[in-house]
Amino acid sequence: MAAGDGGRTEAGEFGRLLAGYRTAAGLTQEELAAAAGVSLRALGDMERGRTRGPQRRTVRALAAALHLADDRARALDRAAQSGRPRSVRPEPAPVEDHGSALRAPAVGEGQSSLALPRDIADFTAREDVLAELVALASEDLPAHPRVVLVNGQPGLGKTAFALHAAHVLAGRFPGGQLSLNLGGMSAQPLSAHDALGQVLRALGVRDAAVPVGAEERAGLYRALVRERRLLLVLDDAADEGQVRPLLPGSGPTVTMVTSRNLLPGLESVRRLSLDVLTAAEAADMLARIAGRERIEAAPDATAELARLCGYLPLALRIAGQRLVARPQQTVAHLVRQLAAEENRLDLLQTGDLAIRPAFELSYRRLPAESRLVLRRCALTAGPDFTAAVAAAHTGLSEGRTELLLEQLADAGLVQALGADRYRLHDLVRLCAGERLTVDETAEEVAQARDRAARLLLGRTIACGLRFDPEHAEDDTGTAEAGQWLEREHPDWLAALHLAQRTGHHREVIDTAEAVHWFSDRLMSWGIWEEVFQLSVDAARALGDRQAETVHVNYLAWTYVTCLHRYRRGIELASEGLRLAQELGDREQQGWALVYLATGLRNLQRHHEALDALQRAADAFARIDNRSAAIGRLVAMRVTATCLRESDRAEEAMGTRRRVLASALELVERRPSPPMHLLAAMTAHELGLDCAALKHWSAAETAYRQALVHYEEAGRPDSMTKTLTELGTALIEQGRAAEARELLTEALSGLSEDSRTDPDTRRPLGRGPVPHR
Repeated sequence: MAAGDGGRTEAGEFGRLLAGYRTAAGLTQEELAAAAGVSLRALGDMERGRTRGPQRRTVRALAAALHLADDRARALDRAAQSGRPRSVRPEPAPVEDHGSALRAPAVGEGQSSLALPRDIADFTAREDVLAELVALASEDLPAHPRVVLVNGQPGLGKTAFALHAAHVLAGRFPGGQLSLNLGGMSAQPLSAHDALGQVLRALGVRDAAVPVGAEERAGLYRALVRERRLLLVLDDAADEGQVRPLLPGSGPTVTMVTSRNLLPGLESVRRLSLDVLTAAEAADMLARIAGRERIEAAPDATAELARLCGYLPLALRIAGQRLVARPQQTVAHLVRQLAAEENRLDLLQTGDLAIRPAFELSYRRLPAESRLVLRRCALTAGPDFTAAVAAAHTGLSEGRTELLLEQLADAGLVQALGADRYRLHDLVRLCAGERLTVDETAEEVAQARDRAARLLLGRTIACGLRFDPEHAEDDTGTAEAGQWLEREHPDWLAALHLAQRTGHHREVIDTAEAVHWFSDRLMSWGIWEEVFQLSVDAARALGDRQAETVHVNYLAWTYVTCLHRYRRGIELASEGLRLAQELGDREQQGWALVYLATGLRNLQRHHEALDALQRAADAFARIDNRSAAIGRLVAMRVTATCLRESDRAEEAMGTRRRVLASALELVERRPSPPMHLLAAMTAHELGLDCAALKHWSAAETAYRQALVHYEEAGRPDSMTKTLTELGTALIEQGRAAEARELLTEALSGLSEDSRTDPDTRRPLGRGPVPHR
């Protein structure tokens, strides 16, 4: 028998067994290859006896895919084992002129110092990213070497994912699977020169044959893997210069690199950015670690635990391990402990797993200016922020702050969201806040807060006045001002609270006064009670009776229109009326009476409401200014609604037509979003009056007019109810197809509303009352 024939015979036995088991299982080669995670070509070679003893993990994968009984699986493994090379030190394969100094280039199980660490049995989620990686690794003849960069912030489980993926892919890489920690976050990351030396030795190169220079080592490495199906994991890379020499020049090798940094200079790589887990994935991970029965028995507590962990895999693992170590502790108990922010980072550590050190490894490597920006980002109040808001806290220019935020995003510590917005993960925010108290004095932090508050409140006042008909000459910049007020409201509201706490009461009053016209645009926004209660308290602190009167009225408007707490609104409106009477302020008397009437009307006390509205009209009639003119129209609007609800629809319609004509005159003389909004709401209500009388054509006209003015007011999101009523009017006129199209649009609008922040949603079925 010629040398090597025995190996082929034994490989043939394995192939016959494999083909027989596959046929008995009723699987095609394609189906078995897919189920076992091996290439179709490799499976074909095995069955034809061309493969000498597949690796054990490949055999195990095949046995599992075939659902073999234990005895058959052992028989298959013995056949494969008999076909494997028995020589521990086969003749080395020549590599250029280094052949005489090389050991065996094959990397067998347990032979390499860089063998893959164990996989995590409870690894959870990442299926989509893993599928993308499997597809990439399945290419038999790639045009270019395949390099994958797995990046993301600390704690996302980049290393765990890379090693799990390497174990999944191991059967596809008979040339070996290696893992090397580059120590990117350590004080002295591994140099490319030393990393190459370790990889070359793991590949079988004798110590004497390892070149001295880094370039020569890189050249030898590229030569060794040119035709080798090797899987190399380079964990925790510091920068591009550390990685580049370890990338193959050609061939079927796959290199997986993990890094907290984006490594934006690394060319021709597949980037896989990991994110936090979904709520369902987080619950599943906790169940796998702490026990499914225990976790599923407390779904609400589990959901809150996942939220407090920020859906971050490292935090979830620590929480899960804490539960494992404390079998008597309930999930709810751990949730109560973590709910206290000041204790959360201390609790999120168990054994050698901890959140705080993971963050501080990255923090210490930042330049001083970048550390400052990261710390000051912890002072922002919203879930995300712009560079301008961050700059208000840093004291740096907006441009410089933006540049540093981008660098922090590259370092995986800040998330760049697009649209010039950035976000800190909740746990990163806590860590940055800790560093703020350690690295800066209390005086420095207070100065930063005060400076930011002044800047933010100044911008809030400027944006709010864009909606005041007395200040805004036109609607230029109104949309941008509204967007700023909406998006940045957590920060300017926090600044308002700070101003109140630090005794800057006049700034509080001025800010609330500036945004009160804007509040008409978002009447069910949850912040107005806060804003106007602060301004009432500020006015009282200053002893300013005029400001107190005005802002008590604003607060009464909030309760009757935004919160629908009519009895409390009536109490506040009565208080505002008393204050205005004491001051002899007829305009504020008129507004207090409007809000009083609105509360009474919603309690079905129409007679009392109509009396109050008449008194309001009399008060406004004695004043000649724009606010009083608007007040008269609002009083007439509420009067018309009371009439319709009292079965006096004809009177209501006549009154409403007069209000609409006057509102359109105001729009014509000085167009502004508040005037368009007044016209839109009045036209909508006229449609309701006409519908009550079954004047469907007139109702249609009114509703269409309302839609035009809602659009002009920049509130297309307020059109849903009008579209619904218009659809009803069309159906009543026998135009069902047209109505169906409109109602579909209305439902789409409702669906959009359901995906927005709950505080910005506006409930349907309530008649809004603008205030002064």
